[in-house]
Amino acid sequence: MPSLKVAILPVTPLQQNCTLMYDEDSMTGAVFDPGGDVARILEVVGEVGFEVEKILLTHGHIDHAGGAAELKEKLGAPIEGPHEADRFLLDGLVETAAEYGIPGSRNVTPDRWLDEGETVSFGPFTFDVRHCPGHAPGHVVFIHEELRISQVGDVLFKGSIGRTDFPYGDHDALIDAIKTKLLTLGDDMSFICGHGPPGTIGEERQTNPFIQ
Repeated sequence: MPSLKVAILPVTPLQQNCTLMYDEDSMTGAVFDPGGDVARILEVVGEVGFEVEKILLTHGHIDHAGGAAELKEKLGAPIEGPHEADRFLLDGLVETAAEYGIPGSRNVTPDRWLDEGETVSFGPFTFDVRHCPGHAPGHVVFIHEELRISQVGDVLFKGSIGRTDFPYGDHDALIDAIKTKLLTLGDDMSFICGHGPPGTIGEERQTNPFIQ
């Protein structure tokens, strides 16, 4: 089994977990959710010394996607994700950035929209895609069954869940997605989330008050 290395880099004033994943042998990998602070992301990529093959987006919120266009410009890597239901969020990043005070953000159109049941690949790794709306209509998560690791963005947090108090938020849809698409992954599945520390599905099943 190839060796997957992971680095989590909090970016923007919202402290979003931009995640770097790469193969230790081929030194090829991907950047998940570059919300901003692109110079810092590039610095860490350079320090690690891996080639970025893909930029992957879980959803279209400013703190997850605001730096994607600039990062693509700097690296030449294609952007994949989220689901096309988040197009309106990605088309409004500049306006949202002004509201949140996140400089340098640009609107972005992915090179590939993602849908339920598709896969994304970088280096020797292939991740399954699941569509998990509720926090954002087009939110997707990335799952590697064999390595028991997932990137779930703002769907599930350690001890909490994603916000649904936006005009387009849907609490019932979010809970349904968590129960049918994440809790079914098995207790030993680890997850990296959009904010805060990583966790495991088993721990959340037992202790998360929002999904008891």
